[in-house]
Amino acid sequence: MSNWFDKKVLVLGLSKSGIAAAKYLNRQGADVFITEFRAEKPEDKAVIEELKALDIKIEMGGHSDEFIKDSYIAVTSPGIPPHSDLMKRLKEAKVRVISEIELAFSQTGKPFIAITGTNGKTTTTALTAHILSSEYNAVPCGNYGKPPCDLIDDDKIDYFVCECSSFQLQYSPAFQPQISVWTNFTPDHIDWHKGLDNYFKAKARIFMPPQTPAFSVLNAKDQKLKDFAKEAGGTIFFFGEEDSENCCYVKNNAIYYKRNGFEEHIIDLKDCPLIGEHNYQNIECSVICAKLEGISNENIKKSIESFVVPEHRLEKCGQKDGTIFYNDSKATNPEASIVAINSFNNCNVALIAGGRDKNTDLKEFCDSVNKHIQTVILIGEAADRFDENLKNNGFTNIIRENSMQDAIDKAVELRPDVVLLSPACASFDMFSGYEERGKVFKEYVLSKIG
Repeated sequence: MSNWFDKKVLVLGLSKSGIAAAKYLNRQGADVFITEFRAEKPEDKAVIEELKALDIKIEMGGHSDEFIKDSYIAVTSPGIPPHSDLMKRLKEAKVRVISEIELAFSQTGKPFIAITGTNGKTTTTALTAHILSSEYNAVPCGNYGKPPCDLIDDDKIDYFVCECSSFQLQYSPAFQPQISVWTNFTPDHIDWHKGLDNYFKAKARIFMPPQTPAFSVLNAKDQKLKDFAKEAGGTIFFFGEEDSENCCYVKNNAIYYKRNGFEEHIIDLKDCPLIGEHNYQNIECSVICAKLEGISNENIKKSIESFVVPEHRLEKCGQKDGTIFYNDSKATNPEASIVAINSFNNCNVALIAGGRDKNTDLKEFCDSVNKHIQTVILIGEAADRFDENLKNNGFTNIIRENSMQDAIDKAVELRPDVVLLSPACASFDMFSGYEERGKVFKEYVLSKIG
């Protein structure tokens, strides 16, 4: 716990995590300044008034030299890239920059379980916290749930189960979780990190010296992560395959856990509320974390059975006349959509895809569509490129619509077994974020099915 009294601390960004850091540091006696590049919006008024009442200084619409100068440290919001002008100015001013997660970690002696990866982070974080909560007070936080700085003052918390993006880990050079989990690795955020290698390194840091965890949990089905295990520190646990003394895997339609070669049956797949191989891997990650923290097999099984899938992540949101509707709006890249598409076998699936294009390769996406999808309904800015790539890969049953509502209407007309929203794109061409996109989908589906 640092002595913050009278120290000038700069918070970069009027974000949820930035506000949490500012309030915590203010309570510790720091002189807090928040600098935000964007202009003030009407919806900012209430929080700005609340912060100013605490004597927190705020500037909107740019980053002034006055706010930067003489800062003891800067706590950054995740979205600000290392190559930005602001970060260059802070480096020139010799101001150290950390994430809100690192700040929270430095202020509490409670153990962190860090969960990172390109896809599957949120479900794994939520499920791990849910299982641990059967015997401890464990809270999901970070990229999912509350910012950890909002939770530091709660002495009753036993574990911080923290979803960590590569953006946050980039600015967390001293963050040392007790358990570090890496769900998978596929290309994403390349522009932000200025290259795929930098994206990998940002995530890898919480598995290696000087941030070595007690346990590293890695995906045995991801060859890059399996190779990385040779460099990772701590005791290595794999999930996805039975190929080591310490692992968790599917066998005989059930999930098993093995430590030091001793195998235990955890749960039958038919009793899992999550579907698809990727979700079984998420469960395996959570089982490993729970077993390492001493949770009983009985409580692990009960917790998995009672788990409610996080919103917008292959979320079943309705059923009518033999058609089931799934909201997978969180699938903002092709890799995320592929794991959802591959969850459905031997059934008639109408896929709604499209949005703001990330210009990633679509070959594997098209291959999965060819194997598992009957009809693709395209919307949004990326529709032309997706249409072209699908046709070039031999898939021609494509429908174009102008809105989410029109796409759902068309899908219902087709009377498939499944209507799957899994866009493989960002949402910002038509929506404020994937949350709004998923909400619009769900609300319209519910209006259609009564």
